[in-house]
Amino acid sequence: MDNRSFGFMSELTLETFVIPPGGKYPIFLLGIMIYFFGIVCNLVLLTLIVTQRNLHKPMYFILFSLPLNDLIGISAMLPKVLSDIVTETNKVYYPLCVLQAFLLHMYGGGILFILGAMAFDRYVAICMPLRYNSVMTPRVLICIICLVWGLDFVLNLSLFCLQTRLPRCRSVVLNVFCDNPSLLKLTCGNTTVNNIIGLFNTAVMQAVSLSVQAFSYVRILITCVLTRRSEAKSKAVNTCVAQMVLLVIFEITGTFTILSHRFKNTSADLQKIMGMLIFIVPPVLNPIVYGLYTSEIRSTLLRVLKKRVST
Repeated sequence: MDNRSFGFMSELTLETFVIPPGGKYPIFLLGIMIYFFGIVCNLVLLTLIVTQRNLHKPMYFILFSLPLNDLIGISAMLPKVLSDIVTETNKVYYPLCVLQAFLLHMYGGGILFILGAMAFDRYVAICMPLRYNSVMTPRVLICIICLVWGLDFVLNLSLFCLQTRLPRCRSVVLNVFCDNPSLLKLTCGNTTVNNIIGLFNTAVMQAVSLSVQAFSYVRILITCVLTRRSEAKSKAVNTCVAQMVLLVIFEITGTFTILSHRFKNTSADLQKIMGMLIFIVPPVLNPIVYGLYTSEIRSTLLRVLKKRVST
């Protein structure tokens, strides 16, 4: 092990996949197709929310953050990994490695906070329909969106400020992309504080998001049971199922990622692939799921497509 401390602009080496001969270009092509599919789906959802006046509602202003966050997650990881597969360089400068790790952690925390904000919006809409417009005012919407992104930014910034203060004595990142655990393995200092802050931040993100969602969906369920209007129940199901499916997709993907590192017999390549899925699967599936379960988005998209075809 080299005991010297590396400079801030030093170059790091990323680990690689063991790819059979002739396999890198098919893998690269598949990855590019997945990447552009995810980019297009999220950009379509963003464009609809911005350009279609019938979607200029509090629910969709909050939803706007979701595809934006998904674009950050998939773009921060997948292009670099695919480039390394083809070029076989696997090099990255330390500041870019830190930036990639920061954006990936912003994505992970962002999706939790955004789903919590969306659940709260549905709670107000379904449980207090007559007060919805007075509660979800433009000022409240701005506060919610700023809280979602601001809290995510502050928590992750504190984590990475602590990380960059540590001296480094290794230059090989034990992963195909940069994240905070991989960066900590490059250091030769005491990482106890970093581990505590990392666990604290994760606990805060999960606790805030899941508690808000649990409260909202329990109250929505109670409202559905007590109401006699079938259309109200139908509205509750249509608007909440999509958000719950998004949460399940994210949590299941994250659980598989964690479990892949807990079983000793899991191959290193499989662990790397499982680690990538959390930044690929939700960004690809989220806009599709939300489009399928939200009739207003689905009908708006079909109307725009028909108009384009007819002209």
